[in-house]
Amino acid sequence: MTLEILTSDLLSPVRHGFFSRRGGASSGIFKGLNCGYGSSDQTEAVTINRQRVAAAMEVEPEALVGVHQVHSPTVLTVDSPFNGDKPKADAVVTATPGLALTILTADCQPVLFADLDAKVIGAAHAGWRGALDGVLEATVDAMETLGAQRANTVAVIGPTISQRAYEVGPDFLDEFVAESPENLRFFANGEGDRLQFDLPAFGLHRLRQAGVGQAEWTRHCTYSDPDRFYSYRRSTHAKEADYGRLISAIKL
Repeated sequence: MTLEILTSDLLSPVRHGFFSRRGGASSGIFKGLNCGYGSSDQTEAVTINRQRVAAAMEVEPEALVGVHQVHSPTVLTVDSPFNGDKPKADAVVTATPGLALTILTADCQPVLFADLDAKVIGAAHAGWRGALDGVLEATVDAMETLGAQRANTVAVIGPTISQRAYEVGPDFLDEFVAESPENLRFFANGEGDRLQFDLPAFGLHRLRQAGVGQAEWTRHCTYSDPDRFYSYRRSTHAKEADYGRLISAIKL
C-alpha cells in the first residue's frame, strides 16, 4: 500500500505532509506507518517506516529532524541533524534547506509553519498542556529570530483529536479558565460532570492571537478514524498495550 500524505494549500509549494498510518511495515496494534521508536513496536519496522517517510520528503533518513517531546513550550532552532540522543523540546524551526522537521503525535496537534518569503519553517507538537503553556507562540517567536514575519507566516494543524471524542473532567476545565475565563468557550457539556474539549479550536485561537497570517485545521479526527490514524485515547479505551505514532514533516 502506498503512503497517504495529507497536505495543505496554505503550505504549498513547501514540501510537507501529515502522514496517515497507511502504507507502513508495522503489524498488530501498530499496523501501518508507525514512526515512533518510543513505542514497543519492532525497531526494524519503525526504521523501514521512517525510511519511507524520508523518501517521500526527498531526504536521507538522518535528515528527519525531531525532538524528544515532553509537552513543553520549548523550541529549538536547528541547522543540522542532532548527533546522539534527541534533546527534550516540543518544536523545531529552521532556515536551512534540506532538513525535514518532524513531529510525532497520536491525538495531540501536529502543527506545521512556514513563512514562504523568508524561507523559514517550523513544526510543533501541541497537546493541551503545550498549547496552554505557549508552544505555538514560542514557535512563531523562534521563527521571527530567523527572519520570518508573523503576518506572513501560515500554520496548519494536522490530524488531532476532535471535540466530540475528547472528554475531560472539571479539574481540566479549571486550568484553562484560570488562564483566561474566555477559554470556557472551548468546552461543551458532556455526561454528568464531564466536558468535551475542542483542542483544534483552541490551537487555532492561540495561533491567531499570536498574529500568524493564516491558520487552519485539516479537520481530521485521530480518534474517529482508526483505519487512517493512531490514537492514544482510542488505544487506551480499547485496553491495548501500546499505540503507534503518526509523523508530520516539513522541509525547505
